[in-house]
Amino acid sequence: MNVDAIMTRHAVSVSMDDNLDRIRKVFAAKRFHHLLVMEENHRLVGIISDRDLLKAISPNIDKDSACARDLATLNKKAHQIMSRHPVVLESGTSVAHAVDVMVEKSLSCLPVVNASGATIGVVSWKDVLRYLALLKAPALAAQP
Repeated sequence: MNVDAIMTRHAVSVSMDDNLDRIRKVFAAKRFHHLLVMEENHRLVGIISDRDLLKAISPNIDKDSACARDLATLNKKAHQIMSRHPVVLESGTSVAHAVDVMVEKSLSCLPVVNASGATIGVVSWKDVLRYLALLKAPALAAQP
């Protein structure tokens, strides 16, 4: 099986100049744990995880004790907190190889690109676990 069969095809993206307030709203609305950061030419330049966002904003956001300094953290830009030079997989890569890369590099998601380098999806550890659960399901059904 290859990553094309298990990946999320409609990955959510933001631009390098989107502020963290917008990124926070995208995370809340889309319920993804990773956002792709794209340049205007649709070239992948980075990834932001929900953990990256939590580290970058003040813990007092959304509290009555939030001050102007706390709120100012929401004005930071995506390019200031994103992971640059993301590791990517080519379309057709085996799920086993994707797992090897995730473990070796301590990554929880990997963008998938086609032959011309365009991003066509994202495979995450959750996608891999769903795949493994499906593999195991027939074996469980066969047990008495």
